[in-house]
Amino acid sequence: MRTPIIAANWKMHKTVTEALEFVEQLAGLLDTGNTETVICPPFPLLGCVAEACHKYGLRVGAQNMYWEATGAFTGEVSPLLLKDLAVDYVIIGHSERRQLFAETDQHVARKVKAAFAHDLTPIVCVGETLQQRQAEQTMDVVGEQVTVAVTGLDPSQVRRMVIAYEPVWAIGSGLAATGKDANEVACYIRKTIGELFSLKVARDVRLQYGGSVKPENIADFMQETDVDGALVGGAALDSAKFAGIINGVIGANS
Repeated sequence: MRTPIIAANWKMHKTVTEALEFVEQLAGLLDTGNTETVICPPFPLLGCVAEACHKYGLRVGAQNMYWEATGAFTGEVSPLLLKDLAVDYVIIGHSERRQLFAETDQHVARKVKAAFAHDLTPIVCVGETLQQRQAEQTMDVVGEQVTVAVTGLDPSQVRRMVIAYEPVWAIGSGLAATGKDANEVACYIRKTIGELFSLKVARDVRLQYGGSVKPENIADFMQETDVDGALVGGAALDSAKFAGIINGVIGANS
């Protein structure tokens, strides 16, 4: 059985003090259950947040990384540094990186390979824009993003990675896909991986939904057979709301 995974993407929010208070508050609000919780703070907070998270049995993730380990790449962050800071996960290919910083599917693929090379688990984001959805191109877009991201990986790596379906039109908009919508795309992602690797590999990959996830709608997603968790943005900035999402997942799986 796949372990549910809930990740908080803080984006460019929180100070050191706010981050540490959040982790302590969150730990006090969580029910016990077989759910993996990941906090992804901005880069300057990774060290202190990792230390705090691991004390409470939480995981920590970075929001991005470069594919080279060292070199003259001003402003980029090395996977070696992430590993040295005890980072567990790294978000790769978020739509904001793709849209605002011109990251391509090929950039994503290079970062995924680099993450595995340094024993980091990638959370690979895929998803369509509103225009693509209206043109009924969702499956074509997502299928291509997934295919490029996993090209060149071995089956054990693919089984370990997390793929987050985040429809671009739902991120920060207050508009969420329905559980049925999310599951339909998740099923297609599994089908794609099954064709590229095997049904066993496809069954083992954990798939998240992301896009305006809240305590009020998490159960809609978690009741679906192929959705294994969520990548949470806005609601992950409030410890009570984020705990509500995690506890909702624990309740749905108990």
